[in-house]
Amino acid sequence: MIIFDLKCAAQGHVFEAWFGSSEDFEAQQARGLVSCPLCGSGEVDKAPMAPNVGAKGNQAEGPPPEQVKALLGAMAEAQKKMLETSEHVGPRFADEARAIHLGEAEGRAIHGQATPAEADELRDEGIPVAPLPFPVIPPGDEN
Repeated sequence: MIIFDLKCAAQGHVFEAWFGSSEDFEAQQARGLVSCPLCGSGEVDKAPMAPNVGAKGNQAEGPPPEQVKALLGAMAEAQKKMLETSEHVGPRFADEARAIHLGEAEGRAIHGQATPAEADELRDEGIPVAPLPFPVIPPGDEN
């Protein structure tokens, strides 16, 4: 596993992401699977990273890699279970979320794609939305 500091071009958010290798990052980015977890922007690139310098002897280290990997796996499994009971609405996400909020459509869990501007508009209207922690491959795009 390798950790990259990533930065979104839309808002300048910097965040960490784990990949199996540099090639995995490049492949996921090329397929549009890498996005900012804060604003959802798909315009993400590697940010300058500080060298990995060991902690002082009197400071506690973070959790061991095995524990982090297990926690990430548990989060991915939880997301998978939630998506099983959620309807994929694709690029209609903003319109569908708004219709549900206004009572014009059946209330249900949905997921799909929204631009950062659409997500901001929904939040401004009081409609709760949040990016998923892990990329979702839309039905039919498994290849």
